[in-house]
Amino acid sequence: MIVKNYIQRSLERALKQAAAEFPAVVLTGPRQSGKTTLLKTLFGDRYGYASLEPPDIREAAIHDPRGFLRLHPPPVIFDEVQYAPDLLPYIKEVIDTHRDQPGQYLLTGSQNLLLVQKITESLAGRAAMLRLLPLSRHEIGGNPNALMPWEAEDLQKSRSTVTNHDIWYDFLRGNYPELVANPERDSQLWHSSYIQTYLERDVRMLRQVGDLTQFQIFLRALAARSAQLLSLSDLARDLGVAVNTVKAWLSVLEATYQIIVLRPYHANIGKRLVKTPKVYFMDAGTLCHLTGLRDPRHAAAGPLGGAIMETVVLCEIYKTFTHRGIDPQLYFWRTSAGTEVDIVVEIGGKLIPIEVKLTATPRPAMATAIGKFQQDFGNQALPGYLIHSGELRLPLGENVTAWPFRGL
Repeated sequence: MIVKNYIQRSLERALKQAAAEFPAVVLTGPRQSGKTTLLKTLFGDRYGYASLEPPDIREAAIHDPRGFLRLHPPPVIFDEVQYAPDLLPYIKEVIDTHRDQPGQYLLTGSQNLLLVQKITESLAGRAAMLRLLPLSRHEIGGNPNALMPWEAEDLQKSRSTVTNHDIWYDFLRGNYPELVANPERDSQLWHSSYIQTYLERDVRMLRQVGDLTQFQIFLRALAARSAQLLSLSDLARDLGVAVNTVKAWLSVLEATYQIIVLRPYHANIGKRLVKTPKVYFMDAGTLCHLTGLRDPRHAAAGPLGGAIMETVVLCEIYKTFTHRGIDPQLYFWRTSAGTEVDIVVEIGGKLIPIEVKLTATPRPAMATAIGKFQQDFGNQALPGYLIHSGELRLPLGENVTAWPFRGL
């Protein structure tokens, strides 16, 4: 099936493999990340399709599940299945009559909280779980299977012609497919509508939030704390709400893929390490919209410039792993004395330390924290990277490379 303005996704390979091996595939991710478009592009010619979001179709699925499934026999795509989670045991019933047949049901959902519980109960061992997030820079650039810096054999890649202004303009727009495929769309209007729709639908469905205005204030306060150590008690005090309320709201954001909660890496190396997490928004456009940033120059030069840059780098790494069908093992490292490495990537028991700097002129002194991390972790630590906003790719020490963001 040909979809207009389709952007090739890194997840295609893992998705095809899962559909060839499992009776069901569950594709989750935030609203508007391109789940339906991806499934229709890869499978639309051979699969039926039904969305469970319209109230009449939802009612039919809920009140007569067996009749609904007879009307939509496999292979079939069921969109937004979180609206009718009680359909899942009946899907299991159909699957079990042809257990050895892969690719019977392709299900999508934009809420992890409800779906995972229902799928664990009903489709355990029968369904592969994959996530589709907003577009990565590699996908936007037409190179969805590009390698990360530590995976590339040739470090001397060609220099990018993308300007710093272009990069920050893209940060403000964000990476949702609709905005990328339609550059004439008003991104501020889009993000405003997205947040409002998200508030009305997902927040009310997952939690009985009585005051959506208060929740919007919480979103903006959280955005202002992006990439910082997050004190729940301080945030709750500033908002005038209970700590448990803040915890509940954070769980909603995490379950609907709006944020990444980055937890500190702990190992028994005899140092006092912080235990407080950091929070990042999944999309820089959402972050910039919530903090009122509208101009690329102001965003780059303002007090949130470093946090935005760090958010984008973390999300690029997170999306790269996720779209390969791999659960990202990402952390940060910070001692009680304040020494911090922004991102730690764990791969096969080894650790890759990454620092993110807004500067265009990387210097060896900026890699001090990476050096201390490598010293503490010894052979477990791999060569590190300092991601920066300039164009230079150069060594900053024996085991640290300065790497330009535009080459990430």
